Amino acid sequence: MASTLRLYLICIRNTLEAAMCLQNFPCQEVERHNKPEVELKTSPELLLNPVLICRNEAEKCLIETSINSLRISLKVKQADELENILTKKFLRFLSMRAEAFQVLRRKPVQSSYKIRQGTYHPNPKVGYIRNK
Repeated sequence: MASTLRLYLICIRNTLEAAMCLQNFPCQEVERHNKPEVELKTSPELLLNPVLICRNEAEKCLIETSINSLRISLKVKQADELENILTKKFLRFLSMRAEAFQVLRRKPVQSSYKIRQGTYHPNPKVGYIRNK
């Protein structure tokens, strides 16, 4: 069971490393604005195919990428009360430190997913990827 979890996490990590190749791309509709294309979906040519990585029905990771933004949706197994409490505590930890992680969206797209989104923005502290 530990080896399947390790393979699942390695697959997510490799996919995220490939998806993090974001670049600066201003909005095509509004001048001098950087809008996350994965959120707006105004230009289908700027969106890449979403990648769904499943360990089982209860554990999934959906990675949606565009030219200038990235959305990661996680579905975490919550089989018993302890896992529900741990998931809520982890989500609270991420939400309270959202400014440090620079997370844009804090609410899920679907009810079963927890969302984190990143956009390209030159930032000397973080580098060129701003997970906001």
